[in-house]
Amino acid sequence: MTARADEARHPFSVRDMIAMERLASPQPSPDGGRVVFTRRVYDAEANKNFTNLWIVPIDGGEPRRLTSARASDTAPRWSPDGRTIAFVSDRGGSSQVWTIDTAGGEARQVTDFPVDVDNVQWSPEGARLAFSAEVYPDCPDLSCTAKRDKEKSDNPVKARVFDRLMIRHWDAWYEGKRNHIFVWPVKGGTPVDVMKGADADSPTKPFGGQEEFAWSPDGKSIAFTSKMTKNEAWSTDNNIYLASADGSGYRCLTCANEATDTQPAFSPDGRTIAYLAMTRPGFEADRQRLMTYDLPSGKSRALTETWDRSAESVAWSADGKRLFVTAEESARKKIFAVDAAGGKVGILVGDHYNTELAVTSRGRLVYTQDSLVSPAEIASCRIDGTEARALTRVNAARLQAAEMSRPEEFWFKGAGDDRVHAWILKPAGFQEGRKYPVAFLVHGGPQGSWEDHFHYRWNPQAYAGAGYVVIAINFHGSTGFGQAFTDAIRKNWGGAPYEDLMKGLDHAIATYPFIDSDRMGALGASYGGYMINWIAGHTDRFKCLVSHDGEFDTRTSFYTTEELWFPEWENGGTPWDPGTTYERWSPALSVANWKTPMLVIHGARDFRLPETEGFSVFTALQRRGIPSKLLYFPDENHWVLKAKNSILWHDTVIDWLDRWLKKP
Repeated sequence: MTARADEARHPFSVRDMIAMERLASPQPSPDGGRVVFTRRVYDAEANKNFTNLWIVPIDGGEPRRLTSARASDTAPRWSPDGRTIAFVSDRGGSSQVWTIDTAGGEARQVTDFPVDVDNVQWSPEGARLAFSAEVYPDCPDLSCTAKRDKEKSDNPVKARVFDRLMIRHWDAWYEGKRNHIFVWPVKGGTPVDVMKGADADSPTKPFGGQEEFAWSPDGKSIAFTSKMTKNEAWSTDNNIYLASADGSGYRCLTCANEATDTQPAFSPDGRTIAYLAMTRPGFEADRQRLMTYDLPSGKSRALTETWDRSAESVAWSADGKRLFVTAEESARKKIFAVDAAGGKVGILVGDHYNTELAVTSRGRLVYTQDSLVSPAEIASCRIDGTEARALTRVNAARLQAAEMSRPEEFWFKGAGDDRVHAWILKPAGFQEGRKYPVAFLVHGGPQGSWEDHFHYRWNPQAYAGAGYVVIAINFHGSTGFGQAFTDAIRKNWGGAPYEDLMKGLDHAIATYPFIDSDRMGALGASYGGYMINWIAGHTDRFKCLVSHDGEFDTRTSFYTTEELWFPEWENGGTPWDPGTTYERWSPALSVANWKTPMLVIHGARDFRLPETEGFSVFTALQRRGIPSKLLYFPDENHWVLKAKNSILWHDTVIDWLDRWLKKP
C-alpha cells in the first residue's frame, strides 16, 4: 500500500460495516464450471437492502451480474440442465418464484400464487419445483389461506385466542399458519402440499431454510425436517420425515430419537439419507452427530460418535464415498471430510469461518469464507482441501480504506484449571508505550463463541476502531472446544463463566502493558446481557456497563419466554421443581450491590427475552440513583438488524463508553 493510500485510511466503524456487500448462497452449476451467489447492497438514500444474483467462473474471473432489480432476489437454484436459474423475488409485490436464463436477459415470473413462497428447489428431472409457503394446515389449497388472511385483515377485532403454547415465537405471534412444502409442475397446475394437514412447520421456525428438506435422486420423495409434537414449547424433538412427492403421505424416519434430527441429504444413489442428530432431549446445544439412515433396512448409524465436534452441515461427494461437514473448532468454523463407510474424519479447511458448503461435479467444494478482518467472500478448494482460492473480492476496496486491528489470541487457566481461549485486539492507531481503555465483550448463547468471524452485530473491530483494546473470552459454555466444555455452563450460569471472565481479564492485564485497568467497560447481549447484569452485582472493577436484551430475573423470565426447553435444560427443570438454579443465579437478587453506570438496550419485538427484562434493569438502576440510559427499539427483535438502527446502536454504545472511559 502506498503512503498516500495509508494516510487516506480511517479507523473501522459501523459505517464501514454497513457499507460492506454481503455475499451468500453459493450454488455450483451442474457442470461444475460456474457458481451463482447472492450479493446484498445497502442503499443509504432509500434506506433499503437490495439483493441480486451474480455468477462467477469457478476457475477464476470477474463476477457477472445476473439480476439488477431493486428488489430481494434470493435462494438461487440451477435447473438440472444448467440453462436456467430459479430464485425467489419480491419484485412483483409478493415473494414468488422467478427464473432467468444463465446467459442473461430478463427474469420471468413463473408463479403467481395468492401467498408468498420461499426456499425453491428443482426436482431432479427439472419438471417440477418444490417450495415452502406459510399456510393454514386445514386449508385445502393456497386460495383458502389467502381468503382467510384477508378476512382476518378486514376484521376490526384483532383479539387472539390460544389454548396451547407457543403463542408467539422469536418475533412473531402464532396466527395458526405453518410452513409447508409444496410440489408444483413447472408447466403449470395445482401445487401439492406434501405435508397436507400437518400442524407443524417445515422448514422449522424461526431459522430453518432450504437445508431442512431435499429431493430424492429419483424425484419420487422429499425428505424434510419437522417438529410434530403437542408439547412444542418444551420439546426439541425435530425429526426427519419422508414424503411422497405426489402428496400421498409421509412417514417419520427418526421418531425413535426424542432429541433433534435435522438437515436430511440423500446419497447420490438414493439409498441413504445423511442427517444430523443430537441425543439428549430438551438440549438445543447438544453435539450434532453425523448420521446415515439406510432406506432399505430402515436403520440409522452414527458416523461421528467418537468425534468431539458438532457438525453443522451435510453434503455428499459425487461418488457417495465421503460426506463434507462444517464444525466449530478452537474459535474457527472449519470444513471436514467424513468417510461414509467408517466415519473417519479429516480436516480440509482449517482457517477462518466457513459456511454454506456445496460440492461441485468437478471435484471441488464451494463455500463462503469470512474472518475477523474480512466479510464473507465466495471461495473454493478441491475435495481434498488443496488449491484453495477466493473466487470473489467484492469488498477489497472497502477493506483497504478502513484501518482494522490484527486479532491476537491467548489462552489462560480458567475455572477448574481448564485452558480457556480468548481474543485481544489492539486499538486502531496503536502506539507502543501508551495505555488504552478496554471494551470487554461477553458473547451470547451462552452456547456460542467469539470466532474468527466477521459479525454484523457484535464486531470487535467497531470497538478497536473507536480506540479501545478489545478482549473477548470464550468462557465455559462456549462451543468449539469439546462438548464437556459446552456442557459446563448448565446450572452454573454465574459460576464458571464469571470466573473465566475475571481470570481472563486478570491474565490480559498482567500480560499486555498497554491495557489501562482503571478504564474498562464490559458489554454483552442475550446471555452476555445477563452476565453484564450479574457483573453489576458482583464486581465494581468496570467503570461502565452495557446490557443488551439481557435477562434480569431468571425466576420470572421462564414464564415470559417462548422456548421453554432452554431454561428448563439450563436450570435443571421448571421453577417449581426441586434442585433447580433459577434463584441461585438471578441477577435481580443482587441489585442492592449495583453501583456501576449502565446503558440498557432492548427491542420491543424480542419475545425470547421480552422488553420487561430491560425495563426492569433500567428501573432498578434509576431507583438506586445509578447513572443509566435506556435505548429502546420499537421495531427490532432480539437482534438489531436495520441499518440505521445499527448505526444509532453503535453510536450510542461508543458514546457511552467514551463518556466513562475517555472523558476526564
